[in-house]
Amino acid sequence: MAVRVTAACLLVAVVAVGVAGLVAVRLVAVTARTVTQDVLSQQADVVAAQLAETGGGLRGGGGMRRVVDVLAGQGVTVVVLTTRGARNAGLLAPVLEQAGVQRVLGGQPVSTQVVSGGVRYLVEARPAPVGGFALVRTSDTGPLGGGVVRRNLTVALLAGIAVAVVVGVVVGQLMARPLRRTATAARLLRSGRRDVRVPVGGPAEVSAVAGAVNELADALARSEERQRHFLLSVSHELRTPLTAVRGFAESLADGVVTGPDTADAGRVIVREAERLDRLVGDLMELARLEADDFRLDPVPVDLAALATDAAAVWAARCADAGVRFVLQAGPTRQVPADPRRLRQVVDGLAENALRVAPAGAPLVIATGGDAAVSWIQIRDGGPGLDPHDYPVVFERGVLHDRYRGRRPVGSGGVGLALVHGLVTRMGATIRASPAPEGGACFTVSFP
Repeated sequence: MAVRVTAACLLVAVVAVGVAGLVAVRLVAVTARTVTQDVLSQQADVVAAQLAETGGGLRGGGGMRRVVDVLAGQGVTVVVLTTRGARNAGLLAPVLEQAGVQRVLGGQPVSTQVVSGGVRYLVEARPAPVGGFALVRTSDTGPLGGGVVRRNLTVALLAGIAVAVVVGVVVGQLMARPLRRTATAARLLRSGRRDVRVPVGGPAEVSAVAGAVNELADALARSEERQRHFLLSVSHELRTPLTAVRGFAESLADGVVTGPDTADAGRVIVREAERLDRLVGDLMELARLEADDFRLDPVPVDLAALATDAAAVWAARCADAGVRFVLQAGPTRQVPADPRRLRQVVDGLAENALRVAPAGAPLVIATGGDAAVSWIQIRDGGPGLDPHDYPVVFERGVLHDRYRGRRPVGSGGVGLALVHGLVTRMGATIRASPAPEGGACFTVSFP
């Protein structure tokens, strides 16, 4: 990344300097030709005025010969024009012919530029009392001579490119430094470090990346902390029934429990084994739910009919526990769902409600809906939840850790997490809220 940023800065700088140099060369060349043409025009006007005063030609006197010598020293060729043609044109004859200097003999001045043999010539011709004359020079021999200008521009461009390279390298390194710090922090996070944080600074985009890495580190730390608490909770839940199973099994093996007590010991072992089986089953389901190949078989489901079927089981279980069961099967539209998994959701929520509902309190299974949504609810008249419990009610083991020892809790605290995962997989939503009966209300909604 640092190399790419540096290369990009260098490329932009070099291109900018190159374009500026090309534009400058073009402007200077045009300006040099314009200035040279103006100077040559002024010189031609001076010579024409002197000839008008003397009334002669360029070869007529010593003064004019000195003018011709001075102009020659400045790189200006003076060509005498007569009716018989240019007297001393030499190699410039094609240039003069192309410039049309013969018009001067008719009293018309000529000011033009001619390209001949790849060289640009500046031509200024004026009429004289006797014939006329032409001043000719190349654009490279003017007051802003191209050789010096090109050398100076070349030096300036090279200096500009050198400065651009240095600035590009420095800027690239400065811009890449926060990214390198962020990359180093990401590698440390991958290696298991969770105390790594990246200083937030620099451009807005780089600061956003650094902030995102810091948030990721915080999220990983929280997630792993919850995992540790969850594993400790599950370990505790496994240890309790295993201790009971092992103790009663050893008592049976040692002959400590005999006679009529054997049946009670067997029932304890069976009950604790079922508890272990439920916990292991929930953990297996939760693990499968998080896999990509978890399968659902959605079909049109009537929520009211499903609630009626579940009511036959839960009415009997509530009667055994002394809890009052209520079915409120309002009309609903058919929804696409896996009926086996949806029944698993209803049974899981009802079991949680029955566990905390005191004798005489209600346990309600209700259905209803409108044109936009159909829902099924499980409500109870138990102790309910604290307001700050609702945002984390479906996180694994959170409520289990908070209420263990204060009220009956499930095995390992994975039940609500499993319910949430199943509902989400079926394209529905689940929400926890206070129930009118005083306890908790869980609503599963299908759009």
